[in-house]
Amino acid sequence: MVANPIPISTLRLTESEHAQRVGRLAEHARKQGAAAALVFESPRVLYYSGFAFYPTERPIALIVTAEGEQHLFVPRLELEHARQEGFAQQVHHYDEYPRLEHPMLVLARVLGELGLTGRKLLADHDGYPWIFGYTGPALSEVAGSEVERAYTFIDHQMSVKSSAEIGLIKESMKWANMAHTLLQRYTAPGVSETEVSMRASMEATLAMKDALGSTFKAQAMGFFNEGALALYRGQIGKNSSLPHALTGNLEFSMGDVLVTGATAPVWGYLSEIERTMFLGEPNAEQIRLFGLMKEAQEVAFATMRPGARCADIDRAVNEYFSANDLGQYWRHHSGHGIGLRNHEPPYLDIGTEVVLEPGMVFAVEPGLYHPELGGYRHADTVLITATGAELLSYYPRDIEALVISV
Repeated sequence: MVANPIPISTLRLTESEHAQRVGRLAEHARKQGAAAALVFESPRVLYYSGFAFYPTERPIALIVTAEGEQHLFVPRLELEHARQEGFAQQVHHYDEYPRLEHPMLVLARVLGELGLTGRKLLADHDGYPWIFGYTGPALSEVAGSEVERAYTFIDHQMSVKSSAEIGLIKESMKWANMAHTLLQRYTAPGVSETEVSMRASMEATLAMKDALGSTFKAQAMGFFNEGALALYRGQIGKNSSLPHALTGNLEFSMGDVLVTGATAPVWGYLSEIERTMFLGEPNAEQIRLFGLMKEAQEVAFATMRPGARCADIDRAVNEYFSANDLGQYWRHHSGHGIGLRNHEPPYLDIGTEVVLEPGMVFAVEPGLYHPELGGYRHADTVLITATGAELLSYYPRDIEALVISV
């Protein structure tokens, strides 16, 4: 059994922490002269209510009144689930979507029962967003209300993590590190990326669940939902120069440049590790590109501190690329926030003026992509502290540790 230094009881955020979050949203609604705030996007619903669910075409919403009451609105198939998992004081439901009475009309009736119809509302979307082909009327239309978008406030609140949230991200990092260790260990010529990824992810997940106990839940969506995950996602050989390639069940060959990824959901919270590795000894130009990529990431680390803007980090990286004539190999900004989503605002992008604050967590990943010599990208999870930045990931970054000898 793997020892776990964090008591199991601390691995889930408390009801009081969720209540504090709701209180801040309710206070914001009052300041904006709104009677309530509605949240439709699933990570945001989880953030406030503690209710994790798989989003489909069936609308789900959290209603937070200006007085701080929580009401969940769910389809019939989620009723017992919402009552069991969430912290809302009341759960309202509709039968099914689209049905003869559209769910948004049922939501309007619930808002009327709560005395909210015709009054100003805040919302992350003016109605349920397009998911799996969902269509329906706007919230403002069915409620007869002015709806003010509140996603900027909500996303900023979510971006500044509490000490408990940071603890979950650090716990995630432990298991992402283990999964990546196994991924590197099992990679060899003639083996497929699918085989290696599944073996490493399964072993790390079983160890994780053994250590954290039966009460542990991933509470994440999609392929993050099972547990620890390490993979290549098709970024093998020349395909490593495609930053967002897709898994193709490729077989490893000597000389491949490899770009990896690893994470592990812990009550919904994610970390991120990515590494550039080599199957066999790299050539001189590959070593040079690797070193330039690593230096670019270190430029980003050195710029990250409270009071800096997201744009400052990306601008510093871009200036480094320009000074080293690397612009032709640039493909994307320098990083993104991470927490309940694997990508979330704010973004380390030259177009983002958001100021860094203690508690923000980022995946920092400036990359270089050469169509013949492969892709070069490390991603590390970084916490903004009161005095600078703390590197939460600890997987080796130097080339000597990332060459797989055969």
